[in-house]
Amino acid sequence: MAEEVWVGTWRPHRPRGPIMALYSSPGPKYLIPPTTGFVKHTPTKLRAPAYSFRGAPMLLAENCSPGPRYSVNPKILRTGKDLGPAYSILGRYRTKTTLTPGPGDYFPEKSTKYVFDSAPSHSISARTKTFRVDSTPGPAAYMLPMVMGPHTVGKVSQPSFSIKGRSKLGSFSDDLHKTPGPAAYQQTDVQVTKFKAPQYTMAARVVPPGDKTLKPGPGAHSPEKVTVTKPCAPIVTFGIKHSDYMTPLVVDVE
Repeated sequence: MAEEVWVGTWRPHRPRGPIMALYSSPGPKYLIPPTTGFVKHTPTKLRAPAYSFRGAPMLLAENCSPGPRYSVNPKILRTGKDLGPAYSILGRYRTKTTLTPGPGDYFPEKSTKYVFDSAPSHSISARTKTFRVDSTPGPAAYMLPMVMGPHTVGKVSQPSFSIKGRSKLGSFSDDLHKTPGPAAYQQTDVQVTKFKAPQYTMAARVVPPGDKTLKPGPGAHSPEKVTVTKPCAPIVTFGIKHSDYMTPLVVDVE
């Protein structure tokens, strides 16, 4: 009997059914649209008109017409109501009782001034309440304009003259020691009115351009690891070069 091969804790075996990893195509998940029928018909083929058969209508549980359950009044004709004159007895209407004035409520003697000619009569009324709190200005609140001088209002004024005080500048009381000396004036630059001479400035030292990034030193290189220009022994690496889903080749050993 052949010895079973184990890979770690997993024993290789054949899959129970096809899996998607064994196929390179998308598989049966894509379906070609049918060429028969009307629903989901392929758009690349001609489609003939389709007809459907409708079922029999359902029987109504109740009739739609009102039927004889409505009793029509026999006195109602197609031209209207056919009735003779009829009378009904109603109750007495309720009247609202209002209080009317009597003969003693009238004063005909006071109507003489409205009926006959009468002399004018005047009455003195009391002071109103709003006048008591009214804050109107008094006579002392008004100021009459001036009638003398050049600032009169509504009057013609004559020309007026004023006598000004004596000026201290140039008088006998002028203090001459307060005049500015030669040092109080600033010297005018000669180059403003004459030809300007060339001027030179001394600038700072110019830094030569260069790359200031950090460069690796001799100890950062490993020339013994270079195998491109020198012969090198074959190097073997261990890795998985097959699919995990493929069945390995098992040879029976007798």
